[in-house]
Amino acid sequence: MKKHILENPSMHYDAKPELFDFARHLRKKPTQAEMVLWDALKDKKLEGHKFRRQHPIGSYILDFYCHASRLSVEIDGGYHLAKEQALYDKNRTSDLESIGIKELRFANEQVLNHLGKVLAVILEQLACNKSEE
Repeated sequence: MKKHILENPSMHYDAKPELFDFARHLRKKPTQAEMVLWDALKDKKLEGHKFRRQHPIGSYILDFYCHASRLSVEIDGGYHLAKEQALYDKNRTSDLESIGIKELRFANEQVLNHLGKVLAVILEQLACNKSEE
């Protein structure tokens, strides 16, 4: 992530207009796993926590983001297993952590087959983030 991202700790960390356009496009074409998780998170369904979907931050778009708890939730398809993508994901997680955002990652299959467990992990992290405030 570019150094300037740390200089403006707003909700979007100077995300460029093009990134907002791309995020809007992604919201129109969610994967099945994203639809399932969004249904469980939207409208503050998860114990009153507000999540945003396809939220731009700096040069990244977060699948799901709870700004109050500074928590990103990513849903990964099979391409995340590729070596280059895994390295990109590792650097992205590090960049987000450097600005105080915790990132959880789940495979599509986890969301589709074990949604209850996924939600429990998210709730656990939300509780941890709240206790750290």
